[in-house]
Amino acid sequence: MNIQWYPGHMTKTRRQIQADLKQVDLVAELIDARIPVSSRNPDIDELVGEKPRLIVLNRADQADPAMNKAWADWFRQKGCSVLETNARDGRGVSQFSAAIREALKEKLEQWRAKGLVGRPVRAMVVGVPNVGKSTFINQVAKKKSAKAGNKPGVTRGKQWVSVDAGLELLDTPGILWPKFEDETTGIHLAFTGAVKDEIMDTETLGCHLMEFLGRHYPAALQAHYKLPELPEPREGEEPVSYGYRLLELAGQKRGMRISGGEVDTERMAKALLDEYRSGKLGRFTLEAPGPEERWKEK
Repeated sequence: MNIQWYPGHMTKTRRQIQADLKQVDLVAELIDARIPVSSRNPDIDELVGEKPRLIVLNRADQADPAMNKAWADWFRQKGCSVLETNARDGRGVSQFSAAIREALKEKLEQWRAKGLVGRPVRAMVVGVPNVGKSTFINQVAKKKSAKAGNKPGVTRGKQWVSVDAGLELLDTPGILWPKFEDETTGIHLAFTGAVKDEIMDTETLGCHLMEFLGRHYPAALQAHYKLPELPEPREGEEPVSYGYRLLELAGQKRGMRISGGEVDTERMAKALLDEYRSGKLGRFTLEAPGPEERWKEK
């Protein structure tokens, strides 16, 4: 599965970010707390360089709380400041301005020493498409300044947003990379809706998600779909095949059948993805910090 998705505006966005970095004091990078590796563009580290960084773990309310803490610790060890937020209901967003000032504490003291009183802090907000940047900025600014949408690539041009007298934000279009070298990255982005659903088969996605939840969060899966004890993977069974069996079980419980009595696994897969994306299924983190920055296969 080689997912290619690099619209022309992505190249333009990269150039734009490089040019605009000179105008800002800090880069706030929004990532999806459920997939902290896959929702980060590896080019950002190179683009941003030594510029102070605030990692915003957005949608933290939909991620595993223990893993939120693990990831926050991991990013702090890398020299970044960290803030956990949920842009949809605004949780954690009110601390954004304070988190930026804390990250820039030394610089602000230097400004004061030079008599630069009243100069606003300027921060650039970056992230992959559909990670919630525009919704986040609107929450921070307490108004609808940035155009938000549930489809990747809604924000096209840069926008300056004044939060208060002391903070200005530069919103940028979402930027993806030319291709996903790792198939898991593409699958995880598809789980969360960061790439268009048309790119991947819904049933295949559902099988992958079911397989992961069956291995790492079996109790949550059983409780939500009222399943008996989950079957173990068979010897030599492909992960996607194991996921398909779990999808069938959930579909049976939901009474999702097509003519002939077979389980409508495509419909069940769509329901699974909808419930996962909305948070109804539970709080799950699909990637773990560590040497491989992935959950280890069992």
